[in-house]
Amino acid sequence: MQIAIIGAGPSGLVTCKSLLEAASADFPFDPIILEQEDDIGGTFKYRAYEVGNSHLVSSKQLTCFSDFRLPASHADHVTLEQYVEYLRAYCKHFNITKRIRLNTKVIKICRTARGGHLISYTQRVSGPLSEWDPTPRTICVTHIAICTGLHVIPHIPSIPGLEHVSHLNMKDPPAVFHSHHYKSRQQLEGQYVMILGTGETGMDIAYEAVKAGAKEVILCSRSGFLSFPKALNDFEIFGYKFTSNNPLPIDSLITNLGETAYVHPWVAANHIRWFVSDFVLKCLLWVITGTRAGCNQWVGEIESDRLGRAYTFLNKSHKAMPYINRPYRKRPRIFDYVSRYIDPPEDSPPQTEFIIDLAPFPTKFLPNGCAVFPLTPRKDAIRMADRIVQPNLVIYATGYTQEFGFLDKESNYPTPGDANIRNVVKEGDETVGFIGFVRPGVGAIPPLAEMQAFFWITLLKGGLKEPLHPAYYHLLFKENSRIKYGVDHSAYMSTLAKDMGAAPSLSELWLEYGTHVLLCYCFGAAFTPFYRLVGPFRSSTAPHIIKTELWETIIRRGIIGNLVMGLIPMLFYLFLNSIVYVVVLVADDFYGL
Repeated sequence: MQIAIIGAGPSGLVTCKSLLEAASADFPFDPIILEQEDDIGGTFKYRAYEVGNSHLVSSKQLTCFSDFRLPASHADHVTLEQYVEYLRAYCKHFNITKRIRLNTKVIKICRTARGGHLISYTQRVSGPLSEWDPTPRTICVTHIAICTGLHVIPHIPSIPGLEHVSHLNMKDPPAVFHSHHYKSRQQLEGQYVMILGTGETGMDIAYEAVKAGAKEVILCSRSGFLSFPKALNDFEIFGYKFTSNNPLPIDSLITNLGETAYVHPWVAANHIRWFVSDFVLKCLLWVITGTRAGCNQWVGEIESDRLGRAYTFLNKSHKAMPYINRPYRKRPRIFDYVSRYIDPPEDSPPQTEFIIDLAPFPTKFLPNGCAVFPLTPRKDAIRMADRIVQPNLVIYATGYTQEFGFLDKESNYPTPGDANIRNVVKEGDETVGFIGFVRPGVGAIPPLAEMQAFFWITLLKGGLKEPLHPAYYHLLFKENSRIKYGVDHSAYMSTLAKDMGAAPSLSELWLEYGTHVLLCYCFGAAFTPFYRLVGPFRSSTAPHIIKTELWETIIRRGIIGNLVMGLIPMLFYLFLNSIVYVVVLVADDFYGL
């Protein structure tokens, strides 16, 4: 079974490795990876900026693959350069480097009469110009895994008059560019910078602009953002300081039992667990930081009807927040005697009056280069009503879009939006898999891609449980939303595991692995090794990883942390699910009579 994998980012690499391990006499999977760039890594390699300044916002414990871990010596949040090196080591360890064809660009894929797929590709000709060979080559395969990723083609919304942006005070960069062209602080030095977009990239670049010595930084948002640091930082309650020299990543705090495992379908379908956790989190944020909009987030709050885990992608790029917050802190000082949030030292601004201003997206630019903002009741719009904003550098931090121009239209190929079986394949067209095309609200794409690869392989082998559980993992969105591929990390991982028979029961864990693994599974987040304890992808390395590295993420919370963030939520959700189980059981008996 010849399988072509398009893309050598994390999704493509883990798909190749998983296929090789799952190959057998009945299913002789023979994958190759086609990558148009000259190296592996995808977005992590080719969307990075200045060495050492760009870090993952997801933790290494969650982001690395289930049976090949990042070194213990690395920090919780590694640099992009370290992660790419990790991917190279992954390829070497599992002997998949020889299956990667770099400098190979797919130009067309069409169906064959026998149900296969004909791939036309071209290769880069070596030389000073690095041109593509005009003569295409072809290869015929039985299956295709499209792993080109979510972050490839820039999304650039049209804004009238943008061509009027001034070049005054510019050195040599262009006046307008997308964030994937940002590479170093030198591009921002001395500029009047406007950044369109308040996602993690927009926040990163705003911080970079401050550090580069920009003269003005305006950060524009369509509908606000929900900010939270990527690691739980220091705070005080009644004078007691909760501090750690090694802050715990927040993506490791969500517990399994009661919220991911052993959840009643009615509770899952109504997203009660998400709304309850949102309410509790907002109350805690108000007590600790004085604001419910986000962690120490006094401005930039998201629209009230979309605030919460069920709707948004949590913005874990937190370094710019002190520069945004400075003029707007309004908490009475007396509350500091009750509780106080302490910004990470590396995020705290020096004693300077520099401020990052927030604004709505401009509706247009005048001929003199001044931005025109919409007149709305939003706080940032009111603040900008009388401001003259004349940037000479505008950066689109507006994300990416997905296009699949290499798929032959006459062959009626699906796209990720058509993948109605767990966002991986379209029903009836299982020979085409889409790996890595969901984005978690809190979490990371690589582990989701690993689980998607396991799911696709299980599907191809005919090993899925039927019928599939309903899909209760999608984040909620408005009909006019551009991004509709958001998922809850834990719920999606758990659903795929249940489909494959890889979600362990508590009794199964206790009998086979003992109390240590059982407790780690209950108190831990949805780490991929948990779903390799049983089922078709059982791994002999999983128990050791769980007992060491993943157990450490639990004990690092401390007794109070495990009580507040582990045991209490766990008992509450178990009680809630038990009540629903009893009510449904009684109702079934009553109506059954």
